[in-house]
Amino acid sequence: MKIGVYPGSFDPFTVGHLDVLTSACRLFDEVYVAVLKHPSKHAVFTDSERQEMIRRVVDTEGLANAKVACFDGLLVDYAKQVGASHIIRGLRAITDFEYEFQIDAVNRHLAPDLHTVYFMASPKHSFLSSSNVREIGTYCGNIVGLVPQCNIEIIGERLARQ
Repeated sequence: MKIGVYPGSFDPFTVGHLDVLTSACRLFDEVYVAVLKHPSKHAVFTDSERQEMIRRVVDTEGLANAKVACFDGLLVDYAKQVGASHIIRGLRAITDFEYEFQIDAVNRHLAPDLHTVYFMASPKHSFLSSSNVREIGTYCGNIVGLVPQCNIEIIGERLARQ
């Protein structure tokens, strides 16, 4: 069985993330969408809120082989824990690649049998990031088409209160 881990802060989960997840679900038997607990980051949404929003997307999109979880610590340790052989990452631009290349090198040092698979963002999502969504939403801008429809209300309301 081919198992992949798609890690991230997902604060919030965007249609770009969904694009990567959908592609990964076609390639892997199981995909763990792993929300990173990062104490030094000040997320807008709690760990459990982010997991719930992703679960809603997974259910709405019918991604039966996607599982949603939360982890802290080293990604390579979490990947071993769930039996994953691959890390799933999305790339939007060359600057993403430079960052991801460094992370991959460290992960390969720690776990040589764990490989990273990269999915290129669809051109229509290449500009999109969670930080873009947070900024637009904070100023009550239109986030339709940037986040999955099933989460528009909760994301829009929370960001407007920031």
